[in-house]
Amino acid sequence: HQKRGVAVKLERAIGQLRGKSIALLGLAFKADTDDVRESPAIAIGEDLLNRGALVSAYDPASMENAQRLFGDRVRFGRDVYEAIEGADAMVAVTAWPEFDDLDWPTVHRLLKGSVVLDGRNIWNPAVVRAAGLTYLGVGR
Repeated sequence: HQKRGVAVKLERAIGQLRGKSIALLGLAFKADTDDVRESPAIAIGEDLLNRGALVSAYDPASMENAQRLFGDRVRFGRDVYEAIEGADAMVAVTAWPEFDDLDWPTVHRLLKGSVVLDGRNIWNPAVVRAAGLTYLGVGR
């Protein structure tokens, strides 16, 4: 249910997802692994694709495994910033340490939209909002 809740939260924030670009950050089941089995990111990605969203993604370790599952249906970035470029919204799905200290002014400049959905509660809402972005948390 919570995995499907990501798409619902995004729809409330940006409207219908068909044709919208959503960047997923973190594809592995958990940080420090390349294992995507039972990863929430895979279920979330499939749900977004089924709703007509254009999905981009980045993960420091599990890109190859995720590419086997998604094929060419998902655009994979070489880093966080390439994955989010032009996206209407970005979603943190796996709490990788490299996601902790993003350059928020750069994130604001690269995103086409302004919605940041923090599915792992890894970012400080005040810092994200201070960069001019819309912060959506889960369970806060």
